[in-house]
Amino acid sequence: MVNKPLTALLISQHLKIENTKRTISELGNSGLIHSISLINYSKNELNIPGVNCLHVQHPFGSSILRQFNEKVETPYILFINELTGLELGQFCLDRMVDIAESSGAGLIYSDYYDLKGGSRSIHLLIDYQSGSIRDDFDFGPLYLINKEAFNYSLAEDNSEYKFAGLYSLRLNLSRKYPLIRIPEYLYAAEKIDFRKSGEKNFDYVDPKNKEVQLEMEKAATHHLKKINAYLYPEFEKVKDFDLEFPVKASIIIPVKNRTKTIADAVNSALKQKTNFSFNVIAVDNHSTDGTSEILKSISKSKQLIHLVPDRRDLGIGGCWNEAVHNDACGKFSVQLDSDDLYSDENSLQKIINIFDEENCAMVIGSYKLTDFNLNEIPPGIIDHKEWTEENGRNNALRINGLGAPRAFFTPVLRKLKIPNVSYGEDYAAGLAVSRRYKIARIYEPVYLCRRWEGNSDASLSIEKQNSNNFYKDRIRTLEILARQKMNAGNKP
Repeated sequence: MVNKPLTALLISQHLKIENTKRTISELGNSGLIHSISLINYSKNELNIPGVNCLHVQHPFGSSILRQFNEKVETPYILFINELTGLELGQFCLDRMVDIAESSGAGLIYSDYYDLKGGSRSIHLLIDYQSGSIRDDFDFGPLYLINKEAFNYSLAEDNSEYKFAGLYSLRLNLSRKYPLIRIPEYLYAAEKIDFRKSGEKNFDYVDPKNKEVQLEMEKAATHHLKKINAYLYPEFEKVKDFDLEFPVKASIIIPVKNRTKTIADAVNSALKQKTNFSFNVIAVDNHSTDGTSEILKSISKSKQLIHLVPDRRDLGIGGCWNEAVHNDACGKFSVQLDSDDLYSDENSLQKIINIFDEENCAMVIGSYKLTDFNLNEIPPGIIDHKEWTEENGRNNALRINGLGAPRAFFTPVLRKLKIPNVSYGEDYAAGLAVSRRYKIARIYEPVYLCRRWEGNSDASLSIEKQNSNNFYKDRIRTLEILARQKMNAGNKP
C-alpha cells in the first residue's frame, strides 16, 4: 500500500464547525490521509488550520473538480458529501483502499449507519448496475475514487457544467471501471434529510431546479450516446389495427382494499363527459375490507365492469394486463389509480383528443398533488415540462417517472405486456413504448393525485426504498440493452 494514499475532499452546505473538526481529526488519525480540501458552499466562510478551504457557489462544477484534481498527488480520492458528522469504523479507509487496489474499481462505496440523537440505525445501499444512471443514485456520504479513473472521467466530457460535473464524472467513469459496493457498515454519518420518502419523490420536477435538470439531461444524453443507447427522434407510426372494440376508451382502475377512496375514484370516472363511448374497468384484486361490496353496489351502472381475476398472484401490473386483455377493453386504455380522481369531467375527452390528433402510442397528462381532502399540497402541479419530443425518451432513463395519468393505445399495450409488479410497472411500460413510438403530453393538470397515510409510497423504510430503486435501475438496465441491440440493427 502506498504511504498515505488518500486525498480527502469534503463538500458541504450544512457545516457545523464542531462536527467538521471532529471528522477532520478522525481522518487524520487514520494514518492514510495525505491532505484535506474542503469545498464549502454554505453562507459562512470557514478557515481550518491544515485544510485547504475553498468557498464556492457551485460545488459540483466541472471547473472546481478540475482545479482540485490538479493538486491531487495520491492514487485515491476520498469524497465526503454533505458533511455534518462522520465516524469512521474500524479500519474503514484501509478496507476501501485494499478493495480498490485488488479490484481495480473506479469507485468504492459501502453501507453505513445513520446517526440520530446518539443512536444509530443501519443504512443499506444497493449495487450499481448499468441502468443506475439516475442522477440521484445514492453512494452514501463517503466514497473513494481511483485517481486514474478520475483523470479519465474528466477528459471524457469537456462540457463546462455548473451543477452536473460530479454526475458527469460518475457516468464517464462507469463506462470503463467497475463501481463496487462493499456490503459492510464501514462508517456512521449524521442524518440531515428527515423527509419521508413520499416527500422526496418530486425533487427533480421542482421548477427552481430547472437549470440543474437541463445540465443533468445533457450529461446523461452524452453518456447514452457513448454507450450506443441514444435514440434519435425518429418514431414508428402507430398502425390502426383492423380490430373492433366495444368502446373507444376504457378507464382502468386496479384496486385492493381501498374502502376510503374507491367510490370517489369510480364516480370520478363515470362522470366523464365525452363525445365517444367509454367504460370503466375496476380490477378488484380480491379485496377483503369491503371494497368489493362497494364496487358491486356501483356496478349497477352498465358503464362499470367489476372484474375479479381468477389469479391470486397479481400485482398492479398484472391487474392492468387482466383489463387490457379483456374483451370489454376499449381502443385506448386510460389510467386512474384507486386513490385518485380526474380533475374535472372533461379529463378523458382531453386525453383521447390527443390520440386523435397525434400519431402516438401513449399520452401522459399532468396532475396536481393534494391531501386526502383535495387541498393542494407542495410541490403542487407535476407537469414534467422537462420532456421534449426530441430527447424525452432518452432523458426518461435518467428520471424516476414519466408522469400521470398515463393512457395507451391498447393494441400496443397488449403486445408489450406490463410487468406483473406493484411498483415501477408503469415506468417499465412507458420506457418500452418510447423505444419505438411517440409519446404525447398534456401540460395542464387533468388528474388529482391524493397523498395520504394509505398511499403505497407515502413513507417507506430504507429497505423498501432500496428494493424499489433497485428494480427501477434493473428496468433501465434492460431498456438500455434493448436500445443498444436495436441500434446495432437487431430489433428485439
